[in-house]
Amino acid sequence: MEASREELARFFTTVLPHLNEVQRRVVAGAMAVGLGHGGKSAVAEASGMSRNTVIKAEREVLSGIEPSSRQRAVGGGDIKAEVKQPGLLEALDELVNPETRGNPMSYLRWTSKSTAKLADDLVRQGFKITDDTVGRILRSLGYSLQAPAKEKEGTAALPRRRRRLGSPGRAGREPVNVRSHFAQVRPNVCAFKKKELVGEYKNGGREYQPTGEPERTKTHDFIDKELGRAVPYGVYDVMNDEGWVSVGDSADTASFAVEAIRRWWHSMGRPRFPEATKLLITADAGGSNGARVRLWKVELAKFAQETGLEITVCHYPPGTSKWNRIEHKMFSFISMNWRGRPLVSYRTIIELISATTTKKGLKIRAEPDLNRYETGVKVSDAELAAVPLRRHEFHGDWNYTIA
Repeated sequence: MEASREELARFFTTVLPHLNEVQRRVVAGAMAVGLGHGGKSAVAEASGMSRNTVIKAEREVLSGIEPSSRQRAVGGGDIKAEVKQPGLLEALDELVNPETRGNPMSYLRWTSKSTAKLADDLVRQGFKITDDTVGRILRSLGYSLQAPAKEKEGTAALPRRRRRLGSPGRAGREPVNVRSHFAQVRPNVCAFKKKELVGEYKNGGREYQPTGEPERTKTHDFIDKELGRAVPYGVYDVMNDEGWVSVGDSADTASFAVEAIRRWWHSMGRPRFPEATKLLITADAGGSNGARVRLWKVELAKFAQETGLEITVCHYPPGTSKWNRIEHKMFSFISMNWRGRPLVSYRTIIELISATTTKKGLKIRAEPDLNRYETGVKVSDAELAAVPLRRHEFHGDWNYTIA
């Protein structure tokens, strides 16, 4: 008898891993019927199933079980979340489209409507739900992931009105400087700028929308002369995972770039580093904060004089701006947050940036920059020579300190 029990156990160990729930019950029930008296106990012991399950399996076999794709009887399994929790469907439907559901102050008005973000917001409201369940319910409600559709033809310009906001390699030597600043608890920031069209333009990515009802946007991406282009300039605090973004509607100049750094310092930097005497800035080699831009150095000298900071700048070599930490630690998450959203106004851009967070704790503060910045400002040789700039021994054109 002992030998037959061992053989039975080997049989179930070999067969059961390859079967689904229904098939396991059929095999166990048929074996119990075949063994006769004491078969249910022997099968339960050999297979590891509960005796009640084997009894149920034997009963199904004796009653003549029919082949079926179902694994459980009708009504089996847990009760659906939307049935157990009244109001869940309505709450989710309102979150997916708050503008048309009467809740314009919804948290998700300014965040991506991913299933994870939707689940987090529903949990804050007191519901128990996972992101997988959110996806299943959205599909049952007729929602699907859709990209904006270019269907709106351009119209004549509106009457003019004053618009307002209502890891790198050896070349840049950044790793050495960053480690030194970390060791001495000195602020280290990354600077980066973008340009975004303002208006009903298609934005990359997909958001949950009612099936067949994508966000309608303009068919062509010609710049709106009235709304213009937004210029978000970001400063990322590497040590504290915090960011600052100044959103301007003027030109992207060196004065605008340094003003963004100045605002970050007075609002976030100095409170974080009250004893700091040095600041390290890593920036691209081109654009408003380019290594060859004279006005960038002159404006930084003014900022250094105002604050008493010794400012070290390390530029990324040309073609390596994607190595900038701010790209991967901050602006990438901003882009994910406003995916599939037309940036219809400056306020929309600011709110979407401010609402960008990560599970690791990223926080971003965004504010409008209402100043007007002149373009084409010339800096003479004498003005540049007056800048207290010390070039580093290694690639002094990309690495320098302004006292």
